[in-house]
Amino acid sequence: MAPQPANPPFTTALLAGGIAGTTVDLSLFPLDTLKTRLQSSAGFFPSGGFRGVYRGVGSAVVGSAPGAAFFFCTYEGVKDVLSRARRRRHDEDAALSRLRGVEVAKSTTTWAEPLEHMAAASLGEVAACAVRVPTEVVKQRAQAGHHGGSSAGALRAILGQYGTVGLTGVWRELYRGWGITVMREVPFTVIQFPLWEALKGWGRRRKQGAGGSTRVEVGAGESALYGSISGAIAAGITTPLDVLKTRVMLSKEREGVLTVLRDLFASHGVRPFFAGIGPRVMWISAGGAIFLGSYQWTVNALQGSL
Repeated sequence: MAPQPANPPFTTALLAGGIAGTTVDLSLFPLDTLKTRLQSSAGFFPSGGFRGVYRGVGSAVVGSAPGAAFFFCTYEGVKDVLSRARRRRHDEDAALSRLRGVEVAKSTTTWAEPLEHMAAASLGEVAACAVRVPTEVVKQRAQAGHHGGSSAGALRAILGQYGTVGLTGVWRELYRGWGITVMREVPFTVIQFPLWEALKGWGRRRKQGAGGSTRVEVGAGESALYGSISGAIAAGITTPLDVLKTRVMLSKEREGVLTVLRDLFASHGVRPFFAGIGPRVMWISAGGAIFLGSYQWTVNALQGSL
């Protein structure tokens, strides 16, 4: 079996995550805008249709680099801690078995790895959402044509409420949709990242089995392909959560997730929960390729594996 590559150090994950986040957001922002308008309660064309597809790009750029950097630093760090603990337990069990005269397998690759990846991805998303949610609120309001379609205008409108609602009210407005965002992102990453890691592991084993390169890490192209596949699958499954998140963030009044869910289902049934699934799957499939391909490229470049 191909050996597991070492997890990238903190600074590598920080820089690679920031570059990957900025690259993917700038590349695919127009598709994200179309998806947001399709999910808007006002409708696609009243929200702007195909016009001004880069509305809100300023807030996306501000949040993309730190959000992705937070994610990968947490993801790689937690993954490293959990894998070290697993290997340590394996070594202790192996030592005890040898004392009893029993040999154990050398490989430490077990069913526990996907669970480690799920836990690491979940914690990474919670960390990233601390940065991502405020910028997402501002971005989506600009994309939907609110406040003249300007990120700066949307942010000024939120901050302008300070005189009436105070700091707590402004904070709550900036983090509107926090719960549903975490509810959407955690299931998404729990699907995408273990699948991405499993596909990378399969790629490494295939290379070694064919007697090819002995380098255990995959290249950027392979990582991009696996990121595209895993992203498309995760995107399709989590589309209903994405619709709920968009409706909560765009609501005029502060409506809870359950209220939005009940009203949407009562008015239109199941169909609206899959609004924008085509652009979302296409956008995230392409985004997974760019995001995880550019991340892998940067990691390999910084570690001299290109």
